[in-house]
Amino acid sequence: MFTFIPALDRYIFRLVIVPMIGVFVLAASLLTLDKMLRLFDFVASEGGPVDIVFKMLANLMPEYAGLAIPLGVLLGILLAFRKLAVSSELDTMRAVGLSYGRLLRMPYAIALTMMAVNLAVVGWLQPLSRYYYEELEFELTSGALGASIKVGEFVTIEDKTALRIERSEEEGRRLLGVFARVNSEEGDLSISAAEGRFLRLEENRNTIVLRLRDGQIIQEVEDASPRVLNFSLHDLPIDLPALERFRERGGDELEYVLPQLLEIGWSPTTDKQTRTEIQANFSYRLVEVVMMIFLPLLALSLAIPPKRSTSALGVFVAVVMVVAYHKVNEWGWGIAALGRVDPLVALW
Repeated sequence: MFTFIPALDRYIFRLVIVPMIGVFVLAASLLTLDKMLRLFDFVASEGGPVDIVFKMLANLMPEYAGLAIPLGVLLGILLAFRKLAVSSELDTMRAVGLSYGRLLRMPYAIALTMMAVNLAVVGWLQPLSRYYYEELEFELTSGALGASIKVGEFVTIEDKTALRIERSEEEGRRLLGVFARVNSEEGDLSISAAEGRFLRLEENRNTIVLRLRDGQIIQEVEDASPRVLNFSLHDLPIDLPALERFRERGGDELEYVLPQLLEIGWSPTTDKQTRTEIQANFSYRLVEVVMMIFLPLLALSLAIPPKRSTSALGVFVAVVMVVAYHKVNEWGWGIAALGRVDPLVALW
């Protein structure tokens, strides 16, 4: 499929793409490792299923990709040209009349392609994934009942029901060894069951049904002996006001896609503070993408070591420059959002 591409460009493409993908994977792994440990602690404290950690991490990947993509492009091109320089292939290419402009043709094609990918990431994927991440966090802490019930602990729901389980399966939907204490007008109920399962009522999303199997109900009655009822199937409705529908996306400029930022940030009906924050965020996202057009030139300048030297100082400098530039942009975005400096000055 690449037969129409000159052999030189195919060769440079192979030299660039392998380390670039490697840097993507390495950067994503390092950036998510610390967050993964925190999420495991958070989910464990909330009593949630383990797989929700990986769902939350998947929604964090676009956030990390905004830095990993420029870093991967820069190091991919840098390591490719460093290999050419160290092996003297670059000297041979220059000796036969190939200019740096000609050698950078394929790196620029890669950089422009990744610019488009990064624009899609910062302009669309990051806002959507941030919203879905917060939705998962909301459901974990207050919305997913199966994740809210901790094994071996009493959980109080709406000050009416105390619930304890010995074991849970199927991401918290199937409960084993269930004990419930329910306060009702007729008297307090003590319910034990071998198994329980949560069912959502479509007509009332604030109520969940705990369907119990093979158990016993003991009803305490004043001035009378407790009533005992054995059952094979019993539905226990539980009111859960905390299960309100998660908010709509928006209200925070980080959750708006680029067209929405344009529409809101330059609308005459938008208040001044919101307009300032939106315009600052819009400039920040675009600057993070536009800077990639200079990466092939920076990579080339840092890739070629002095003659008779194999120094890898350029690799270290490249990483420091990209990360520092990213942090400076974040600082510029912050002061621009406060209205202290115009985004054109702070970012562009």
